[in-house]
Amino acid sequence: MSSKLRRNIFLLVFGVVTVLAGLYAWRHSRPATLPDGFVMGNGRIESTEIDIATKSAGRVREVLVKEGEFVESGQVVARMDTQTLEAELHQLQAKVKQAQSANATAIAMAAQKVDAKASAIALVAQKRQARASALAAVSQRESEVAFAESELKRSEELVARGFITAQRLQGDRTKLAVASASLAAARSKLAEAQAAIEAAESQTRETQSAIEAARSQVSESESSIEAAVAATEKIKADMDDATLKAPRGGRVQYRTAEPGEVLPAGGKILTVIDLSDVHMTFFLPETVAGKVTIGAEALLVLDALPQYVIPARISFVDSAAQFTPKAVETASERQKLVFRSKAQVDPELLRKHRDQVKTGLPGVAYVRLDAAAPWPPHLQANLPQ
Repeated sequence: MSSKLRRNIFLLVFGVVTVLAGLYAWRHSRPATLPDGFVMGNGRIESTEIDIATKSAGRVREVLVKEGEFVESGQVVARMDTQTLEAELHQLQAKVKQAQSANATAIAMAAQKVDAKASAIALVAQKRQARASALAAVSQRESEVAFAESELKRSEELVARGFITAQRLQGDRTKLAVASASLAAARSKLAEAQAAIEAAESQTRETQSAIEAARSQVSESESSIEAAVAATEKIKADMDDATLKAPRGGRVQYRTAEPGEVLPAGGKILTVIDLSDVHMTFFLPETVAGKVTIGAEALLVLDALPQYVIPARISFVDSAAQFTPKAVETASERQKLVFRSKAQVDPELLRKHRDQVKTGLPGVAYVRLDAAAPWPPHLQANLPQ
């Protein structure tokens, strides 16, 4: 047998063996046929991603966690520099003290003006009493003048008849002059009392205006205190926001900023994966999507870990159909309409195996449409110990 013939025979045998081995591997690696009552769809493991970002622009002082580390809810993961905020806080605290001092001064001044008004009101009452006394004196003096006039007239008549002497007549004239002078003096006192009342009332009005001005100053100083206190509270809130905490427990997926970097408002520092909310997003044909119910049992098999079968439940089925994404199916399959669905993994199960949870892994979701149908033997829940 020539060497060429032996070579050809060897190549033929090798080819046959290769084909048989490939056929064997294909027959044993392809997924078993699903019985009625079940459906499958390709998808990827996903989770809720939470961006931890700055509320205000500033410089990163420190980042306390690294990529891949687990964090708990409320854990401090980063801090921003607060030197500028601390300076503003001290300035505002000084303004608060200044406003409080101005308020105390305005209150004291208002109290003084109130006391002055009380004194002015008392003075008005006193002057009115003096006016009443002066008015009574005027009335008395008018009576005296009227009596003296009548006596003088009578004396003039008696002198003319020779019943009384001229000296008596002169005495009555003197009495009338004295009474008239007393009346003029009483009227002058009455006018003085009236002027004093008007002056006291004017002083009362001025004091009232001063009280209103003092009260306005008190109100303004109180408003200044409230504004300064509010600004102080805002700065304190900004300082609290400068300490960044994890809103949920999970694993740090990305660390996108380092100490010393200046970030704008909303600048992202970390991305945390919420390991309590892990699901597989997959696509079901429109012919079976309507049969899937929320809460239906599902099993997930990942391409990277085909030996494990992860239990899950349907948590979402889209209400609108779409074309199959290119990354999921072949070109021919993309001509069909599908419904995006989600199979949620039990949070308690995720907590037990959180070190092994990884997002982005492709796999297959098997959904049981008929609750009475038993799962096939190759689809029994199997989890790592």
